[in-house]
Amino acid sequence: MDLTVTFPGGKKVDAEYGGYVVRTDQPVAEGGQDTAPSPFLYCLAAMGTCAGFYVLSYLQARGLPTEGVRIIQSHEADEKGKLAKIGITIQLPPEIDEKHHKPIARSAGQCTVKKLIEERPEFEIKTEVK
Repeated sequence: MDLTVTFPGGKKVDAEYGGYVVRTDQPVAEGGQDTAPSPFLYCLAAMGTCAGFYVLSYLQARGLPTEGVRIIQSHEADEKGKLAKIGITIQLPPEIDEKHHKPIARSAGQCTVKKLIEERPEFEIKTEVK
């Protein structure tokens, strides 16, 4: 299935996939209207929510509580402003026994978005006339 990208006006760029539309915009400082997150923010959110899905799955499979569980994702840039490090901290409530802490962290590491970045897929970019 293909993802289709369209340009609805201004600095807005939308992506449609499987019946869903993901709307993006740029901040006012970048010439946009700030009506939606930027594509880069969606990229960062994809990593955090993907890790969250795996943590949630671990907790639910074991009947552990999900209330009070939070994931804090941090980002560090190098001297050129390039994203250099992503940190993920899983905050757990005290009722989750410590024996689950490392397995929960490992489950977050199973995130397919993280693996996609680590495995560095090849990109092929071309044009065509329609």
